Amino acid sequence: MRAVLEARQKAAAAQVEDLEAELERVRAALAEAEEVHRRRVIGLEQYLEALAEENAPADGAGEVPRSKAVGPRRAVPHRRHASEVAELSPDYQALMAAAVDAGGDGLGARRAAVVLGWDSASASRVEGARARLKRLVERGWLVEAKPGRFTLPEPPLEQDAGAGRPGGGS
Repeated sequence: MRAVLEARQKAAAAQVEDLEAELERVRAALAEAEEVHRRRVIGLEQYLEALAEENAPADGAGEVPRSKAVGPRRAVPHRRHASEVAELSPDYQALMAAAVDAGGDGLGARRAAVVLGWDSASASRVEGARARLKRLVERGWLVEAKPGRFTLPEPPLEQDAGAGRPGGGS
């Protein structure tokens, strides 16, 4: 009887080892798939943003805009072309509200993913949220004073009507 029980125990231990090895393989495959997904999400967002900017009436060229389907991706107008946060899409409005709530500490990408209702444990979702925050920075709605911390820009002391440079370099 003892030999039978020892054999069963060894078989169970071997099964546990096999399952642990399989779990590690699955975790590695999941991490790799999440990374690929994250890169593709960011790539797609950048592509759609480039299309939207290409069709924006920045220089008034005589070309006819061809891709009206990109319209919903134009949810982040440049700050100088928008009068209030209400002009942003609901997701970006939520991010702006979270940035206001975060105050001087700034809003991080993981918290932004939670605000958007996404799984903050998923690297691809956190990177997607970071891409949205970066887009708000590019468009002048937020600033990234510290790496990874997004805050509201300081209000301008004077409103220069003639200041039309988006980068405003010093």
